[in-house]
Amino acid sequence: MRRSVTAATAAPLRARVFGAGPTGALAALALARSGWQVVLCDPQPAAALLDRSRAYALTHSSAELLEGLGLWQPLQAHLAPFRRLELCDQALQQQVSFGAADLPVHPGRSPADAVGWILQHRPLMALLLQALEGESGVSLRLADPAGCSSELPVDLEVAADGHHSPRRRAARIRHWHRPYRQGCLTVQVRLRGSEADQAWELFRPEGPFAVLPLGGDAFQLVWSAPLPRLQQLERLEPVAFLDALSAALPERLQAEVLLDQPRAFPVALEWAWPLQRRGLVVVGEAAHRSHPVGGQGLNLCWRDVAVLQQLAGQVQAGRLPSRQLPGRYAARRWLDIALVLFATDALVRLFSNRQPLLLPLRRLGLALLARAPWLRALSLSAMSDGPCRLRWP
Repeated sequence: MRRSVTAATAAPLRARVFGAGPTGALAALALARSGWQVVLCDPQPAAALLDRSRAYALTHSSAELLEGLGLWQPLQAHLAPFRRLELCDQALQQQVSFGAADLPVHPGRSPADAVGWILQHRPLMALLLQALEGESGVSLRLADPAGCSSELPVDLEVAADGHHSPRRRAARIRHWHRPYRQGCLTVQVRLRGSEADQAWELFRPEGPFAVLPLGGDAFQLVWSAPLPRLQQLERLEPVAFLDALSAALPERLQAEVLLDQPRAFPVALEWAWPLQRRGLVVVGEAAHRSHPVGGQGLNLCWRDVAVLQQLAGQVQAGRLPSRQLPGRYAARRWLDIALVLFATDALVRLFSNRQPLLLPLRRLGLALLARAPWLRALSLSAMSDGPCRLRWP
């Protein structure tokens, strides 16, 4: 059942959100803060939602969303800012440094003091669950596989239940999937040779390698390489793994201690189309997945949530009929998603190879970035706020 604008002002707007991971939880909170009544369900219990060893690179678009929802300040103690990003092509032995001063200033936003922030999963998820439990407009149903099977009518359904998304499949939304030959391995280590506020994106012939600061001498590594090789590395004893890791890192970066268990997983390029059907919208990894190069994944997911929140507020204010929200959402999100998927895929293809014909192009691109501040600013703007909010310096 869909309500008209007039009816929406007389009766509460209702939404059902499938999936209580970081994106689904944030979407439920954003809808509730926009005045909607929300049911959020997930088959996993809270303990399972919390128990993930991973870290996220947050850009300014995500910081803006969290600040608007009142979550940024409570997360301050858990954020590890990086004020420098070192981009290194190890095949060419060329390096470009990006700093917070390279970011163009958006109207109404203070000058940036960080390129981005690294945030671990557990404190983020703990804060989201705490906020949801204290939100009167949210009914939280965890560890309940049938929690969202109610036939009660709602104005909107949100599929945020991951890249396998049972709700998306049930709605018969098409899903394009192309696996990469590479996989990814994530691990947290103690590392010397890098400043505590310095992040690295290393381009190696076998794939990108991100080194992300967690505070002090702790770092999250995101290692891309052929999946069978990563699966072999995953099974090594700690000493043997550290030896293999030292061979992959630049000489100045030395991993000393493993802080968690290495975990290898496949990587794919995925896109659901269309992004909506019959009152359902797909957000986050239910809608798209990109290669982790550049740390764009969660930020792209949360820009879905930001648009959803804006449209939900318009419906609540009576400026948009609820039946039009899914179509507006899809129209506003497809270009950002397409550009990010294209850009990350192009980066992987350009830098993860030994093609001699591409080496001059890579050398030229890195030289231009090193010499042209405006080009660094443009690149950081696209990475930080998304290509659709690109600001010229």
